[in-house]
Amino acid sequence: MASTTVVFITGISRGIGKAVAAAYLSRPNHTIIGSVRNAKTPQAEELKKLPTADGSKLLLVSIENASHSDPKKAVEEIEAAGIDHIDVVISNSGVSPSPAPLDAVDPQVLNDTFNINTVSSIVLFGAVNKLLVKSSAPKWITVSSRAGSIGDAADFYYYVSPYGLSKAAQNWFTKTLHVANEKLTVFAVHPGFVSSDMGVAAAKAAGIDLPATSPQESATKLLETIDSATREAVGGKLLDVITGEEYLW
Repeated sequence: MASTTVVFITGISRGIGKAVAAAYLSRPNHTIIGSVRNAKTPQAEELKKLPTADGSKLLLVSIENASHSDPKKAVEEIEAAGIDHIDVVISNSGVSPSPAPLDAVDPQVLNDTFNINTVSSIVLFGAVNKLLVKSSAPKWITVSSRAGSIGDAADFYYYVSPYGLSKAAQNWFTKTLHVANEKLTVFAVHPGFVSSDMGVAAAKAAGIDLPATSPQESATKLLETIDSATREAVGGKLLDVITGEEYLW
């Protein structure tokens, strides 16, 4: 009997997360755990119609990213479903608030963005680590952004300040996770400028061309990156999955 690969992806209701979940489900012998805000909504039920290859299945769990208790409850559901390990975690969920110059950032928006984009990843790791350590080759991938690169801040400082600041902090956590866990392959990715709801809204707010990369293209490149990832090659790095370029932290 073929072994099953277990992948946990947060935020699969739309955009990149949904495309990544669909791509993994098209592979045989994969159990995909996908988080949505509420697994009992009609939108969530639609996700269950995604095509699955032989031996593959989808398990939905409810995680509201502003919640600090939902990830633990989700892991309890995962274990109750008979899943005893997780091979790959893709921390994908996030928000991108309306851009604002640095002298006009709403502190509450900044706090909310940090909570969802940064704190949620830390809380998620705390909940899933006990299952990750049971994998023979565990991997953690943070879906980040070049906008969180301090080295490239000159390109983004004006119109993505809450998002960029939160992603820079998330990147710090990712790098620290790599350093602190010698048996875990950890890296962050810039998924490309993707034509998701978030990407289109960001482009319109910034007055720039709409993104040209589809969620499906981004997902394909992301899976290729994960498949080939080793701790020695990509551990602790921020990678553009479309171009293969490594960005400065």
